[in-house]
Amino acid sequence: MKTLSGLDASFLYLETPEMPMHVGSFCLYELPADFKGTLRKALQTHIAQRLHLAGIFNHRLGFMPLDLGHPIWVAVEELDLDFHIRPVKGKILTLRQAEAVCAELHMQLMDRERPLWEFHVFEHIKRPDGSLCAGVYSKVHHAALDGKAGTVLTHAIMDISATPRDVPPPGKGRSDDAQHELKMGDMIGAVFSNSLAQYMKLIKAIPQTARALGSTLVKQSFSGTGQNRRPKSPLRLAPMTDFNVAVTRERSFGTVSLPFADCRAMAKAVGGSFNDIVLWLCATALRTYLSQHGGIPKKSLLAAMPISLREDGNQDLNTQASMTVVELGTQYANPMKRLKTIMSSTAKVKTAMLDLKGVLPTDYPSLLAPWIVGGIAKAAFKAYSATGLSHRLPMLANLVISNVPGPQVPLYMAGAKMLTFHPMSIVVHGVALNITIQTYAGSVDFGLIADKQALPQMHELTQALQDAFEAGRELLRPIDKVTKATQNKRSRAKSIPV
Repeated sequence: MKTLSGLDASFLYLETPEMPMHVGSFCLYELPADFKGTLRKALQTHIAQRLHLAGIFNHRLGFMPLDLGHPIWVAVEELDLDFHIRPVKGKILTLRQAEAVCAELHMQLMDRERPLWEFHVFEHIKRPDGSLCAGVYSKVHHAALDGKAGTVLTHAIMDISATPRDVPPPGKGRSDDAQHELKMGDMIGAVFSNSLAQYMKLIKAIPQTARALGSTLVKQSFSGTGQNRRPKSPLRLAPMTDFNVAVTRERSFGTVSLPFADCRAMAKAVGGSFNDIVLWLCATALRTYLSQHGGIPKKSLLAAMPISLREDGNQDLNTQASMTVVELGTQYANPMKRLKTIMSSTAKVKTAMLDLKGVLPTDYPSLLAPWIVGGIAKAAFKAYSATGLSHRLPMLANLVISNVPGPQVPLYMAGAKMLTFHPMSIVVHGVALNITIQTYAGSVDFGLIADKQALPQMHELTQALQDAFEAGRELLRPIDKVTKATQNKRSRAKSIPV
């Protein structure tokens, strides 16, 4: 009996019609020249042979009696692939039309009576250059996996060549929990044993957690260096923007693909990380968008940034992540000052996470959690959206920006070559914009998902992101050896006294 962790179960407790808690992706595929039939049928055959490679495919939720504790995963005896892998209506759609369909599909709650995954297949998409390709919008509930686990799942169903690899069938004699009747006494006993174990774990972790939190708060509560150090509040609130409102059931979605080599070269030119450049691109695009819609706040926008807590080699398909906040320097018109602010903020985050990574919990006691967590959260959401607090209450962050590293070699599914991998994540009350980035096969693929009323002009933001990259590529060019030598020569000449 495998029980969901507290963090995974929370995505079920927090879910409402306005806040679906699944993640997804929109990927374009190039079909083989000799391809016949439909991609949907090919995918059904392909996935049917690999269902045993990832438990998410053939397990559904099982709920505790009276919702006394976290749900469990229960194997299903039969899987309806016609339900899980569906066609998208429309003979040929443009890329923007396909993005609009993905936004509509991403609004829809998943059926909790079935395994929590879906593939929606576009047979023909017309790209901006006029070429045709296929596409797949997929979604999986966040209760089942996080971004890193999503990469593991991708590796289970993808291949590194157009010829699918041989996949061994399920091992004989394996235990199948679908064959075992779940008894009420066993389920209730599991709730109490899980809760007791979690309480003991939390109690043992208190001293270490207190030391780590104390150290982090001290480091974050001072600014400056040496004698210039001065106290400051470790708690910052984000300035109000149109993104920081209660969300509706409608979504907008946009995509951008940028060359990975250029982004990495920009990072190298300034002595920063690839993540610093990604944040700078987003900050620059947000400045452009806000200058045309509502104005640029005088204080820096703050981005919530997921941080993986997964240890090296951990392949579990569950959520092992936490969240931190970084400054985007959007109040500065000077692009280099903006970048310096970002690099300083991410450096502090790295230091803090070194202290906290080993002690941040990803689980909590199961007993009555569905009632307590779900009840409090839903009451808070209702008050936030119904009382007007959404337009007056500052948030800890303006948006979410997540950067997920992916494979740098092309991947294939059912013989079709994956061209792009645009992630689609979650927006919540108060934080109505999420930008998730996936690096893949020499490309940096952005997926921007937002509440449609909070950000109705999605493609203005995606264009601003493209423009930010072009500006950054010109501004942050690596200095070649000849130019650098010339600059050094001129510098030495200026230093010679006349």
